[in-house]
Amino acid sequence: MTPSTIVGVADLVREALDAYRDDPASVAALQGYARRLEEPLRIAVAGMVKAGKSTLLNAILGEEIAPTDTAECTRIVTWYRYGHTPKITLYPVTGEPRSLPVKRVDGRLVFVLGDATADDVARLDVEWPSPGLRDMTLIDTPGIASLSEDVAARSTSFLTPEDTPSEADAIIYLMRHMHASDLRFLESFKDTEAGRSGTVNALAVLSRADEVGAGRIDSLLSAADIAERYRRDHSLQKLALGVVPVAGLLAQSARTMRQSDFEALQLLAGMERTEREKLLLSADRFVRVAGPEGLTTAARTALLERYGLFGIRLSVVLIRNGFGEPTPLAHELARRSGLHPLLDLLGRQFQARAEALKARTALVGVDTLLRTSPREGTGALVAALERLQVNAHEFRELRLLATLRTTGTSLPPELASEAEGLIGGWGAASHVRLGLDADAGPEQLAAEARRYLEKWRAVSENPLTDRSALEVCRVVVRSCEGVVAECSHLAAQPA
Repeated sequence: MTPSTIVGVADLVREALDAYRDDPASVAALQGYARRLEEPLRIAVAGMVKAGKSTLLNAILGEEIAPTDTAECTRIVTWYRYGHTPKITLYPVTGEPRSLPVKRVDGRLVFVLGDATADDVARLDVEWPSPGLRDMTLIDTPGIASLSEDVAARSTSFLTPEDTPSEADAIIYLMRHMHASDLRFLESFKDTEAGRSGTVNALAVLSRADEVGAGRIDSLLSAADIAERYRRDHSLQKLALGVVPVAGLLAQSARTMRQSDFEALQLLAGMERTEREKLLLSADRFVRVAGPEGLTTAARTALLERYGLFGIRLSVVLIRNGFGEPTPLAHELARRSGLHPLLDLLGRQFQARAEALKARTALVGVDTLLRTSPREGTGALVAALERLQVNAHEFRELRLLATLRTTGTSLPPELASEAEGLIGGWGAASHVRLGLDADAGPEQLAAEARRYLEKWRAVSENPLTDRSALEVCRVVVRSCEGVVAECSHLAAQPA
């Protein structure tokens, strides 16, 4: 995002603070928007109960710090931020915040609430020295469509407030299948104040993807086909920037593999094939029937809880095919879990657009305040806000992306798809926009951007181009000009 736009948004928030300095509630809200401009991007992990939200969050971070059981803590909105030292703060519904002890059991972080229940807690705030939290704050939310109305309401009110921007700048939404309740929630998130600004800022994850094929080795292939079908579904396409299949349990355990896990998997891999296949017929049989010598019932139960039958089967196959050390095996399991494409999509769609998404949130907040609490002397603020909304090219890209994904344009399908890529629909980096490899040099990038620039200028000047498509052309041309300028500057730098 251009520095001038960032400065403009920050200046607007400061001017609004001055205009509303005698209104404590407005000052608090505006100070919150100002902080959000300085903080990492806020990404919420949402989905229905048992969709695997906390498990996926752990997989993304590579540490087991989010509770994955069904205890009280899974009913609480929990923030995970970067901190130099571990710290857990409980913010009660009423009263002052207090620190909780940092306690780990079997490598997992445990929240000790004391005499408090989930109903007493507004949120938990966890500071953790995880590199993954330097560039984003992750927010774990209770299940949507829970049988408990209170639990469901916590997530709904947090993520889709009626008259203020959502606390989250973007969402990773987990679903086991595409249900009507999933679409309703994504639609409601899009219909928040931030959504009405013309921003599509959700990614969908087909979670627990290994269960699609009943734990077979090829389960992820079947899940990928389903995810692609969902991605092309018009009702979901307009609500999410992509759909990725992920075996969350396998991803979490691969990223946190222990030596004891590897040794147990090695024992299984060393069994005679017929006996091993019989043992791995079902989860019940795996726990109930005696396994190889040295692998107790308790050890098999723990292995099943951490990896699932799919993960165990896949691990055994990989060990027998040459992955004889823990680190290479863990990396291969993480790759095959589907986690890497998700992390790549997070980087391309969210983190690369972090400044624009945060600025968009701040503008929506100021706009809402000016509309709901107008006062004398704020006319200049309204005019400045409108100029930023109209002229900032990053916002025009976000609005056009939403249009292309929802109502569409009169352009032919192949041109509409090309426009979506050039404005950053598949990622904001120049090589992604242009469809080139990541190692493409600045000269190659600049040349390809010029080719697209000439093509889209010709489309815009064509008398047969529908008037409604001209705005699309203008945005695409401006995006191409930006890539040309950036890459030409890089190409001119001394080697």
